[in-house]
Amino acid sequence: MERKGLGKRINEVRKDRGFTADKLSELCNINATYLRQIEGGVKMPSLPVFIDICNSLRISPDYLLQDELEENEISKIKELEALWKDVSPSKQELAVAMIKAVLEHNEQ
Repeated sequence: MERKGLGKRINEVRKDRGFTADKLSELCNINATYLRQIEGGVKMPSLPVFIDICNSLRISPDYLLQDELEENEISKIKELEALWKDVSPSKQELAVAMIKAVLEHNEQ
């Protein structure tokens, strides 16, 4: 996995969520300088820090770990993210259940 790509995606999602580097570092219990080094591709986060970043940003680790996405995939992911962050937890659970049902149906 490429550090610069990971850092860039963390930075993009952080800004999209409206967090400053100071706010995200506070949520993750890390130094803001360390977060900036991660976003700049200088350092790689430890696994616990990576998990804290994902949880704080409410983003899938899969998205942050992908080194390359096609433009079409990126637009679909962003569309889903925009829809997802504006719904209640109960609707999120319903959406997950529906997606699982569709995927299980396709496997049969």
